[in-house]
Amino acid sequence: MAFRGGATVGLAVPAMALMAIAGLYLVFPDPITIAGVGIGASLIALFIRIGGGIFTKAADMGADLVGKVEANIPEDDPRNPATIADNVGDNVGDAAGMGSDVYESYIVTILAALLIAALIGAPNYFLYPILVGSSGMIASIIGVVIVGSKGVTDVMKPLNRSFYVSAAIAIALNYVFITQFIEQSTAGIALFGTTVIGVILVPIIQKITDKYTSYKHGPVNEIADSAKWGYASLTLMGIIKGMQSTGPFMIALVVAIIISYSISAAAAPEGADPVLYGIFGTSLTAMAMLSLAGIVLSIDAFGPIADNAGGIVEMTGMGEENRKVTDEIDAVGNTTKAVTKGFAIASAALAALAMIQAFQFEAAHIFEGVLDLDYSLTNPAIIVGLLIGGLIPFIITGQLINGVSRAAGKMVDEVRRQFKSDPEILTGKSKPDYAKCVDIATVASIRELWKPALVAIIAPIILGVLLGPTAVAGLLMGAVVTGILLAYHLANTGGAWDNAKKLVEMKGEKGSEVHKVAVVGDIIGDPYKDTAGPALNTVIKLLNTIAIVFVSAFVAIIAL
Repeated sequence: MAFRGGATVGLAVPAMALMAIAGLYLVFPDPITIAGVGIGASLIALFIRIGGGIFTKAADMGADLVGKVEANIPEDDPRNPATIADNVGDNVGDAAGMGSDVYESYIVTILAALLIAALIGAPNYFLYPILVGSSGMIASIIGVVIVGSKGVTDVMKPLNRSFYVSAAIAIALNYVFITQFIEQSTAGIALFGTTVIGVILVPIIQKITDKYTSYKHGPVNEIADSAKWGYASLTLMGIIKGMQSTGPFMIALVVAIIISYSISAAAAPEGADPVLYGIFGTSLTAMAMLSLAGIVLSIDAFGPIADNAGGIVEMTGMGEENRKVTDEIDAVGNTTKAVTKGFAIASAALAALAMIQAFQFEAAHIFEGVLDLDYSLTNPAIIVGLLIGGLIPFIITGQLINGVSRAAGKMVDEVRRQFKSDPEILTGKSKPDYAKCVDIATVASIRELWKPALVAIIAPIILGVLLGPTAVAGLLMGAVVTGILLAYHLANTGGAWDNAKKLVEMKGEKGSEVHKVAVVGDIIGDPYKDTAGPALNTVIKLLNTIAIVFVSAFVAIIAL
């Protein structure tokens, strides 16, 4: 049931993105004309990701700090004034937030592929990115239909099976589309090969993320064991495992980029630019990866639904047995959410690389004969751009975590005030004021939203006007390198802390000192995995879409 509910979101998001691009392309065949769609998608995704992330984690941290740690009452207990805000936040941050993030990736990746196809000058390739998206859509629908719950003991098995069936169908359809509708040539088969790499990359990223965030594997078990030695040990172990997880993740991305670029560049037709074909191949790898967004988002939305089910069981007093079942499903939901974050980060990286290449070629077209565009590392403008771009993810991460902390502080004060002014709330004789906590989270999320959003929007514009498109290219590359690694580290660290707490609870240690330590780790990880980490995906893509749309304004007032 949770999966079916998640499929509603999962299938709607890529379907709307595909219809938007296909519809606009029919009306405006020039990809540059419809590039503004990317800014719209990026801005909305940024607001939902940042605003939703601050809302949900302010409520979650406030509920946990006072409820679990101070008052020693269970999670989702109806006596906690922040419980309703916490449950609302699960939907705002995890369901709507992830949907908007993947929607943005989908839009900007198709746009990048269309822009590069236009530069290649091969009209028959224009259709292929859209066909790749369509194949994934059809495959995802079939994958959703085949999921069943009869005789299931391991919740992940039917979810994994549905994904692998969808992936196989998508690969088969991509082959049919390239051979029947595009062209039967060496270049066509090579481009089909890049889509296979994109599809294969999804389960690889999922396995890497699962290893570092699931309670069934060593890293989370080590974090849970470290809770015996106190808060510092648990915190350090979580950070260590999060940092270690970036290694295999980045290796997988690098290998995928090298292979997809090499085979498509090598198969470029005689007289064509192999560099452009290689870049087009990498954009198709990203598109193939995102084509499975339907089934991946369906599995992801399973998480917040399972989490809310656990909250309802707790609030309605349905008993410990039912709560145990929902806790197990919730732990799976935490893993699916973490796995989808890995998918979103990887797709953001590939989408951003394609957009950077599209930006460089567009800048060369606009400033031909006007500016000498030197993208080598000997150009000081590139170095300045790299440094500023590398700094942006850290500035925004600091602003977001600070915003969550301030909002959570207001939530804590309100929950304490209600407990103090009406002691009967803790005995269950009096109802808390849930609406007040929802209001606090809403106002705080809007108030804390504008600073990081402003940094992401104006940074490429100011740098471009002052130092020109070469500096902006450096900024985009710097932001991708630090932003992707930082986002993956934050997402996995937070997810591992969360499941370490779940593991302690599943061992029957609720209420113990070890559990209190694990709860604090979970609280620290909340803004990591649900606010800062996911927001960086959106920031990276927004920087690229703004750079492409405003490239004609990058006149380089200061010549370096």
